[in-house]
Amino acid sequence: MKPEFKGKHFITLDDWKKNEIERLLEVSKIMKQKFHNNEDTTFLKNKSAFLMFFEQSTRTRNSMEAGIAQLGGHGNYLDTSGMQISHGESAKDTAIILSSYGHGIACRNCFWKIGNKFLREMAEHSTVPVMNLQCDLYHPMQGLADLMTIQEVYPKTQNLKVSVIWAYATTHKKPISVPLTQILLFPRFGMDVTLAYPEGYDLPEWAIVKAKKYAKENNGTFTITHNIEEAFKDADVVIPKNWGSWVNNQSDAVVDELLESYKSWKCTEEMMALANKNVKYMHALPADRGNEVVDSVIDGDHSIVYQEAENRLHTAKAVMAMTMGDK
Repeated sequence: MKPEFKGKHFITLDDWKKNEIERLLEVSKIMKQKFHNNEDTTFLKNKSAFLMFFEQSTRTRNSMEAGIAQLGGHGNYLDTSGMQISHGESAKDTAIILSSYGHGIACRNCFWKIGNKFLREMAEHSTVPVMNLQCDLYHPMQGLADLMTIQEVYPKTQNLKVSVIWAYATTHKKPISVPLTQILLFPRFGMDVTLAYPEGYDLPEWAIVKAKKYAKENNGTFTITHNIEEAFKDADVVIPKNWGSWVNNQSDAVVDELLESYKSWKCTEEMMALANKNVKYMHALPADRGNEVVDSVIDGDHSIVYQEAENRLHTAKAVMAMTMGDK
C-alpha cells in the first residue's frame, strides 16, 4: 500500500481534492475488510503518533489509539492539561518538538476561534503530518466516516437526499464542526443537501457560499430551511444533531432562552415518518437521548449509528497509513 499522501496534513477535507478523498475511502474499505478477516495491517511498524486532547473523547481517542496499534505503531495519548501548553507554551514550539520525536501529531482543540488556528500553527512548523481530531470549525475524521457509511448503504450518492438538522440538547454547547464539515463534503459527492436549523443557529456565511458552489459544480443541490418538517420530508438520510449558537453568540452558557425556545426540534417517530420509508438515521455520537432523539429511533431499524461509529476506526487507519507510512 503506497503512502500516497505522506506528510500531507489532515486539517480539513476542504484541503483535499475529491479524488484524494476517494482514495482515502478506498483504503478505508480495505482496512475494514482486513480488520474483519483478522488480516495483518502493520503498515506503520515502529511508527509513533502524539494524540493531543484539549477535550474529552470516546470514539476519536479510541479509534486513533486502537488504529495505530493495529497498524503496528504506537499512539501517545496526551491530556493537554498535563502538558506545558497549559502554562502557555506555543503551538509552534510544541509542534517542532513533538515532530522531532515521532511520525505524526493529532490534536483535538474545539475552543471557538482558537482551535483551528492552533492546528494551523502546528502544521506550519511540524515536520510530520498534523491530523485534526476536531476543532472549532472542522471534524474531518468524522466527515470521512460519515461519507464511508453513506456509501456503504447507498453506493450511488448522486442526488441522494441528505438532511443535516439541528436538534435540541442540553449536555454542553457543542461545536459547529460536524455539520459544517458535512455541508462542505456531501455536496462534492452530488448529494441534495438540506441544512435545517432554527434562527440563531446559523453556520458561517463563507461555509454556506462554499456549499452552494460545491453543489452546483457536482450537479447536486444545497438548501437551507428553518422548518424541521421540511427537512425530514422525503429524506434518504437524516442527521439530527445539536450545535451551539457560536456564530451569533460566543457565550459559553449551555442552556439559554434561545435554546429552550426550540425544544420541539427533536428526532421522533413522527418526524421519521415524513422521510423516505427506507430512511437512515445517523449521528456522530454521543447523542443526547431524549432531547436530540428518542430511543425508539436511535435504537430502531433505521439507525446506522453503530456502523457509522465503527467506521471511525477504519477511516482513521486509512488517514494514518496514507500520511505517515513509508510503504
